[in-house]
Amino acid sequence: MPLPSEVRSVKRPIRQSTRKPVIGVMGPAKAGIRELADAKSLGELIARQGWVVLTGGRASGVMDAASEGAKSVPGSLTIGILPDDKARVSRYVDVAIVTDLGQARNNVNVMSSDVIVACGLGGTGTVSEVALALKAKKTVILLGADKAGVGLFKNLAPHLVHAAASPEEAVRLIGDLL
Repeated sequence: MPLPSEVRSVKRPIRQSTRKPVIGVMGPAKAGIRELADAKSLGELIARQGWVVLTGGRASGVMDAASEGAKSVPGSLTIGILPDDKARVSRYVDVAIVTDLGQARNNVNVMSSDVIVACGLGGTGTVSEVALALKAKKTVILLGADKAGVGLFKNLAPHLVHAAASPEEAVRLIGDLL
């Protein structure tokens, strides 16, 4: 017997766990002023929701700014996935995981996150993380991305890619998706 339409259309959450959601914030190490401001605000807003902030862990660019924003919230938790033991760890990272995987750590970042937010598409590492996320069927939010970047990724996986113009909009989307 078929289910009524109101039952079939119930949104399935992307998380099936009671653990805290892990939100991956990805972005270039050499970020612009807007990307850095967005990342810092995003990190704070994510932490205010009680979610964990996961970044590439280094003391540069979006990684550092998102972790700094999160640590402005008492009780927040930040995780940094580092490429090797030579990487300078952000002072705002609570748990540093040294992988010795180099750029292959991007897959660890993606697979350890419930939702990925790309804060700027200015680096090849960030673009690779978005592509890996889509391949793994993970939801991606492109924060502040231009029309060409959004179009490229939406063309690859329209149901997984969302665009946000502000950190506040990105966090609203995350909340709706979790």
